Amino acid sequence: MSNRDKTTKRRNSKTKGIYSRERALYSSIIICIIFLALIGRLTYIMIYKNKEYKHMAQGQWNSQVTVEADRGDIKDRSGSILATSIDVYRVDLDLKAIDTYITDEEIAKDKVVESLATASGLTIDEVNKKLNPINEEGIEVKTSTLITGIEKEVADKIKALDIYGVIISINPKRYYPNNNFLAHVLGGVNSDNVGLNGVELEYNAQLKGLAGYKIAEVDGSLKELPFQTIKYASPVNGNDVTLTIDENIQLMAEKAAEKGFEDNKAKEVSIIVMNPNNGEILAMVNKPDFNPNNPYEEYEKFDGENDFEKLQNMFRNSAISNNFEPGSTFKNITMAAAIEEGVAHENDTFYCDGGVKFGSTTIKCWNTAGHGTQTLPQILQNSCNVGFMELGSRLGSAKLREYIDKFEFGKLTKIDLPGESEGIIKSVSDMSEMDLATISFGQTNTVSSIQLMRAFNAIANGGTLIQPHMMKEISHEASNGTKVIDEQFNPIIEKSIISEATTATLRDYLERTINQGQEIGAFMGKDRRVGGKTGTAQKVDPILGGYSADKYIASVVALYPVENPQVTIFIKVEDPSAGNYYGGPVTTPILKSLLSEIFTYMDSQVYTERYSYKNKVVVPELRGKSVNEAKKILENSKLNIDIGKDTSKVTNMEPYPGSLVEENAVISLNVDDYKNDIDKLIMPDLKGKTLEEATNILNSLEITYKTNGSGVVESQDVIAGKLIEKGTKVKLDLK
Repeated sequence: MSNRDKTTKRRNSKTKGIYSRERALYSSIIICIIFLALIGRLTYIMIYKNKEYKHMAQGQWNSQVTVEADRGDIKDRSGSILATSIDVYRVDLDLKAIDTYITDEEIAKDKVVESLATASGLTIDEVNKKLNPINEEGIEVKTSTLITGIEKEVADKIKALDIYGVIISINPKRYYPNNNFLAHVLGGVNSDNVGLNGVELEYNAQLKGLAGYKIAEVDGSLKELPFQTIKYASPVNGNDVTLTIDENIQLMAEKAAEKGFEDNKAKEVSIIVMNPNNGEILAMVNKPDFNPNNPYEEYEKFDGENDFEKLQNMFRNSAISNNFEPGSTFKNITMAAAIEEGVAHENDTFYCDGGVKFGSTTIKCWNTAGHGTQTLPQILQNSCNVGFMELGSRLGSAKLREYIDKFEFGKLTKIDLPGESEGIIKSVSDMSEMDLATISFGQTNTVSSIQLMRAFNAIANGGTLIQPHMMKEISHEASNGTKVIDEQFNPIIEKSIISEATTATLRDYLERTINQGQEIGAFMGKDRRVGGKTGTAQKVDPILGGYSADKYIASVVALYPVENPQVTIFIKVEDPSAGNYYGGPVTTPILKSLLSEIFTYMDSQVYTERYSYKNKVVVPELRGKSVNEAKKILENSKLNIDIGKDTSKVTNMEPYPGSLVEENAVISLNVDDYKNDIDKLIMPDLKGKTLEEATNILNSLEITYKTNGSGVVESQDVIAGKLIEKGTKVKLDLK
């Protein structure tokens, strides 16, 4: 090899060495950059994305389960349960998990379908649809509900299949122990236990409660690990709603309505029974009705062009939702106005020759031969249209409309049930002379049954218009078992819309009317002084217009006892088709039957006990006082005591101070494992109380206050029932 070749070889080797070192350097730099990037990324994840990835990780091994709150019960006035909740089960499907199960177990999907169908009682087609659901957009979904409302026995059969992705959980179901009883008032709930109609809808917020949750660790198959609950938030159960309904009177009304419905071959029968002195509804029934436990099995017997209309008509509470021309039951209002205004007196005479002519049109009396000469009470007794047209003429359209407004026809009664209708009332400017005549005896204007009852109650109670209502109180049970009253219904009251003297005179006339001119007591006996008025109204033909030739509404309103009414009744029979359609022959047999049962009940000890008033007491503040002092305070408040830990001072108490309870309720002191806040109390409801009553309560709770005005408490700036801190100051406005 020449020297030149050797030199070239050394040069090439040197160059290769340099390149090798450069490559090593560059590789080291790249590795360092990658390593630094990884460190940076790891630092970013650990510091800045820590919470996000922690939550994502927890989501892989934590399972959050909703803990449903118990829906409150609905009870009658004495505590009998009308609606409650029972535990049933639901089965949900995690479709991806089921696909994984099928793959891992190497089992045919048809076999899974067959097993689920056999265990659940569903058909194979139904299970197939649940396992292959498509949403409204035509997209496959990830989860599906197989079945709800099943008993434990069925749930256990499905659980025994041990199919990964089949999830079984408790699903409370609403249960109505008396089936059709009070159906239109109670209403119902949907599959999620949310109120759909009736009391269930009106008081859904109070009944539903607040769901809690449980977060637990799960294994790879989503099964909860034992003793691994991470977090638990207790549900807040719903409150109970106690109605004004008396289950005994309701049962009597249900039986009377059913018999009236069948005997008269009617389209519908409605009955309302009330206490006229406080607006409480003691019974409300419509026949036909439905079973809220299985409502969708009965809708086809109701009128409607399609299933939706039939369902709506089935759920419709016609006692508050349907308007009709009241007929002769409205004559009570016309007569009350005439007596109050002094345009008619007992010995005034009215001549009926069978009708009154308005231009070329004759408005006829129901007795086309005429009643001849009658006095004021006799035109009510004879239900003479001509006599009432004369009363209307004496009053005039403006004055009659004034009394229609006083009795608040054409306005909602604000009854605490959904679906109330207002009715239609003609204005004075639209009222012709003929309209005035027909309105005076109960045609042209339309009303609802509950509006008619509110007005009739004012005649019964001496002239006070009172809001009808279904709720008596809302309550919950404290941890020591004592019933705490969260809210009581305070009806809207309009005093003295007519004088007590006018109502007394009219009640006397109503007693003569129901006895049909015979000796007082002919209707139900001398010791049973009943007053009442029947009515017959033609229905409007919705297709032809004008009045139908064969469709009528027969009705009656009644009160008992005449001298001091405690009960009012309204009965309406729509489209009777058994021969009679007049109010008297159709409704008085129903009324007599119902009254006979009510009389027997009112004479009983059971009735006396049910309607004896139970005094309510605001729980005083006892914390910090000696046990002996607390005992004396509770004894003076007519409350019972239960002492837990044996200490000289009161450290805690249940229920909270400020809670409203009934006399003789148990107040627990120094409770073991006490969970309430010892520095809080309940703000009591002071509305309607005198200044002395209100300040006595506030002083017993050690609440400071400021007052404005005089009289009774009209409002308070701290909401009643609110949990407040000790030392909270309240302002009371009195009027």
